[in-house]
Amino acid sequence: MSAHPSISGLPLVLGGNVFGFTADEDTSFAILDRFYEAGGRMVDTAQGYSDWVPGHVGGESETVIGKWLAARGVRADMRIATKTGMHANPGDLDPVKVSDELHKSLERLQTDYVDLYYAHRDDKVTPLEEVATGFDALVKTGLVRELGASNYDAGRLAAIHTIAHSSGMTPFTVLQNEYNVVVRDSYGPTLQRLCTGRDIAMLPWFGLAGGFLTGKYRTRDDLARHNRGSSVERFFEQGLKVLPVLDAIVEETGASMAAISLAWLMRQPGIAAPIASASKPEQLDVQFEALKLELTEDQLARITEAGK
Repeated sequence: MSAHPSISGLPLVLGGNVFGFTADEDTSFAILDRFYEAGGRMVDTAQGYSDWVPGHVGGESETVIGKWLAARGVRADMRIATKTGMHANPGDLDPVKVSDELHKSLERLQTDYVDLYYAHRDDKVTPLEEVATGFDALVKTGLVRELGASNYDAGRLAAIHTIAHSSGMTPFTVLQNEYNVVVRDSYGPTLQRLCTGRDIAMLPWFGLAGGFLTGKYRTRDDLARHNRGSSVERFFEQGLKVLPVLDAIVEETGASMAAISLAWLMRQPGIAAPIASASKPEQLDVQFEALKLELTEDQLARITEAGK
């Protein structure tokens, strides 16, 4: 997909879910510095990151990013995306709640606007007209530049997009769903057609399947050895069918498995840029490698077939 207004600099988005979690503040700064120096300009976070960690309350990632933006003086250069309503509680997308949460995010991020604000998960209780109205108001007041939906299905995304358009409101123009070589159900053909047809940029999360697509998880023992093994287990059965094809393409290209997986992702319909996080600065190497990697049509087709 061609460049989208959300994307500035490299067609990569740095996932901020690890900041203040598996990457402490100093390491997070080093990761952000390296990303910026390489030309990366978009960082993705959420108000809920990382409330799953004992003792955390959410907002830890935003706080780290805000400190980095202030310390480096680069806010104007960056595209900052954050989200509200991670747990899909009824009423999470009520206009008052959404506005309140945005103001908290702005304070943590040390900024007076965000470039992209997402509904993190669908709220089936708050009427879509109210959701659209609440998000549109944030754009009209200048607190938000662009709107996105995360973890939405085709029917609900189409419905809220239509409501916004027909009422002269700002529509959601970005989608962030899970999508990678191994797991494709959340961005199937119907959603792909919707996104390409309505110019909705897809920024997939878990582009490397939580690290499975680095190739380091090949046996149950590997799952036990790594601290993210439990979160990767759901990719294991389908992933083992894909690994031989990826291994063959590693041999053919000399590229890393992770770079091949991201390069495939970048070539799929509607994809504007993959989202990938890094717990150490050197882990960014695979993202930069993927940008330069040209897979053949045959290689792309083999990967597509293997992941079905």
